[in-house]
Amino acid sequence: MTAIGFLYPGHSAEDDYPRMEMMLAAPDVRLPLVHTDIGTDAHRVDALLEMGSPDRLAAGVEELRLAGAEAVVWACTSASFVYGWEGAREQVRGLASAAGLPASSTSFAFAGALRELGATRVAVAATYPADVSELFAAFLKAAGAEVVSTRASGIITAAEVGTWGREEVLALARAGDHPDAEAVLLPDTALHTAAHLADLERELGKPVLSANQVTVWEGLRLAERRVRAPGLGRLFAA
Repeated sequence: MTAIGFLYPGHSAEDDYPRMEMMLAAPDVRLPLVHTDIGTDAHRVDALLEMGSPDRLAAGVEELRLAGAEAVVWACTSASFVYGWEGAREQVRGLASAAGLPASSTSFAFAGALRELGATRVAVAATYPADVSELFAAFLKAAGAEVVSTRASGIITAAEVGTWGREEVLALARAGDHPDAEAVLLPDTALHTAAHLADLERELGKPVLSANQVTVWEGLRLAERRVRAPGLGRLFAA
């Protein structure tokens, strides 16, 4: 049995994780999830720095250890890249130390997924305000990616993002795509995407990487597991 633990801030799109567990169709893989205290629900730099603070992350790791987790991923993009590349590295190191397990975050999951796909030119279709979206673009550039376009939607709260359905997600991806992009990135873990990945890639004709999708992929990578699940996009097709 392989169990990957996730620390997820608040309550928005956490149901993507049991959905993806089913879509993996691997009976020996479990994806236990623990909610962290979101604090102020705002895509604002000060709120995001507090959301990703060491104490908030450390509070959930014991429950994941008891669930048998072999690795842990901080399932939040904005409250990891907001620290910058080195700060996000320090955040992950602190999480690994607190959990006594291999650890990562959604921001580094995006970087790893791009390497896996061999994609270097990307378009960002973000739910965030413009300033937060640009911080994600800067993180991707630090990872070696060329960000050919960044679209910000100006949504302040994860709660609002969590209400978006298929049509809103498809519209976001279409609006954020760019002809020069080899992949389109949807960076918010508050966005429901697991059920729409096949539609997104068919619509855009290129790989689509979403936050919850890459987070699960990263956890499996940490546990040295590969699972083929084409319904979860080209990232899981190999």
